[in-house]
Amino acid sequence: MNGPIEGARRTVAITGISGNLGRVLARHLAGTFDLIGIDHRLFPDDRLDVEHWQVDLRKSRVEEPFSARRVDALIHMGIVHDRELHSGEIRDLNVVGTHRILDLSERHRVGKVVVLSSANVYGPAPDNSSFLREESPLLASARRGDMRDLVEIDMYAQSFLWRHPDVETVILRPVNVVGATVRNAPSTYLRLPRPPTALGFDPMLQLIHEEDVCRAIALALQPGVRGVFNVVGPGELPLSAVLRELKRDPIPIPHVLLRPMLRWLASERGSVFPPEEVDHLQYACTVDGSRAARELGWAPSKTLRETIRSVLH
Repeated sequence: MNGPIEGARRTVAITGISGNLGRVLARHLAGTFDLIGIDHRLFPDDRLDVEHWQVDLRKSRVEEPFSARRVDALIHMGIVHDRELHSGEIRDLNVVGTHRILDLSERHRVGKVVVLSSANVYGPAPDNSSFLREESPLLASARRGDMRDLVEIDMYAQSFLWRHPDVETVILRPVNVVGATVRNAPSTYLRLPRPPTALGFDPMLQLIHEEDVCRAIALALQPGVRGVFNVVGPGELPLSAVLRELKRDPIPIPHVLLRPMLRWLASERGSVFPPEEVDHLQYACTVDGSRAARELGWAPSKTLRETIRSVLH
């Protein structure tokens, strides 16, 4: 692993460890750190030495892992994206849970906090500059109400960073994460045999492999690192080139019809591609990753072809 915390073996708590990316991260960090998992779901991989606490981040019991033993670092990736849950419940789980877990970190003197956000907080838009830096405004919720939670979490984490200078807080904003285990909107879209595209639009895409995201999180655990970092993959390509690499046969649809069609499919057939994601088929949201390269020593290990084709395995 790149950039482990120096000194004696440390204890790292991971929220959302039972999710697909959480399990990949646990495998990546196992053997280097003592791991505590905090998740309301069961942790299915008993081959890993993880002390799992099946608790809801909003409940009082979430403090028990911090009271039971010394936690040196927290990785917060317990963000819920379950479309079957009511939007109010999702917001409660995400926002209230984040406030509670960060406040507990400060109360129990956790020295390092890593919050996994997303480059999508900037939002795809027709007037975006080519490569957005960390100081760019977070405008995703202006066009998509369902992004409000993620933007609010990112902004609260930034506030936490400045209010608690004694805690090394790191906010990571990776580009679209793909991989064999990932079940997010970009991966699902790229797995469609005939994905819909917006006629006349061909936005640039940035993708990052799930294993590279875990490597970036490991680098963020280095002592002395704090701040906000965009995390990019091995490059960017137009959507059409990504689909050609995957040998997909896209269906071009006039953009004025695309969102209504996807809404109809979602209501009638449970479409796997959410209508809210249509902006990503029209406009770019590419980010500048030079700060992470300079301050974290970040560089992806997977090639662009390996990253794109990881959705197939």
